[in-house]
Amino acid sequence: MTLQSLLAFTTRHRVAAVLAFLLVFPLLMPYQALAVNVLIFGLYAVGFNLLFGYTGLLSFGHAAFLGMGGYVAGMVIVHAGWPWWAAIPAGVAASALAGLVIGALATRTKGIYFSMVTLALGQIVYYAFYKAERWTGGENGLRGVRVEAIELPGFKIDLLDPVAKYYFIWVFVAAALWFVSRVLASPFGAVIETVRENEQRASACGYDVARTKLLAFVLSAALCGLAGTLRALHLSIVPIDSLHYLQSGQAVMMCLLGGMGTFFGPFVGAIVFLTLEDVVTHLTPYWMASVGVVFMVFVLFFPRGLWGSTLDWLARAAARRGSPR
Repeated sequence: MTLQSLLAFTTRHRVAAVLAFLLVFPLLMPYQALAVNVLIFGLYAVGFNLLFGYTGLLSFGHAAFLGMGGYVAGMVIVHAGWPWWAAIPAGVAASALAGLVIGALATRTKGIYFSMVTLALGQIVYYAFYKAERWTGGENGLRGVRVEAIELPGFKIDLLDPVAKYYFIWVFVAAALWFVSRVLASPFGAVIETVRENEQRASACGYDVARTKLLAFVLSAALCGLAGTLRALHLSIVPIDSLHYLQSGQAVMMCLLGGMGTFFGPFVGAIVFLTLEDVVTHLTPYWMASVGVVFMVFVLFFPRGLWGSTLDWLARAAARRGSPR
């Protein structure tokens, strides 16, 4: 198989290729808990990438949807006694609804104003949950989100086992990636990329740009909410910093490190960012400064991100091999 045909094959079967890698991913990591974090934050970055990488809208408030999904799922489990299978769609629906409200306000603006509006509205959500101490635990976070075992017909999944937890979460990530792939392959996927490249031309072609942006915002929020619900089940708590703007910044860094507008890039960014965080925190308390230096190097020398630059290099190599001499 030539390099060009291999690239075409992996592009055509991108969901299967990513999921196959994620199946064996825990074997490549030093411990399974880090692999679980990569899986969850990779999904979070995928949701953000749908808005930033494919639609061209830079949000600084996406932590609101990560935290919203986690808090709503956690609250219905802790306070209402709901089962996990009902809590997950509740968290996703709450994030999608929040995305509809925030998106309707933010998409009225453009450029840096859009980013600042999302940041401001995200912080409003943060302080609302911070002050609702009776329901959310305030600064201590929501505790007691315990789902120790999941009973399914014929077998039982022990979520205290990190390997079992990883593959349980993998199932939801697989469904989300299939959904994102279908969205990107649909006419709507072509429209959001048109909006990213030239908003005026998209409008001149008859597309409703405002509605397109809003729908992309809601879908992005729902995916981030799913990541938040899975994180709540993973940690058994929902920390208040899930809603903080620094968590929004992490999504931006993961997409830029991996390659915005690429299908696998968010996971590459999550692997690099979380592994660096895990390693550097053992060496110095100033890990954020060290990661910041690495981030600047990548932005300067790999503007397409790690995965985006790799794809670009492979495409050029395949073109050179295929060209007549």
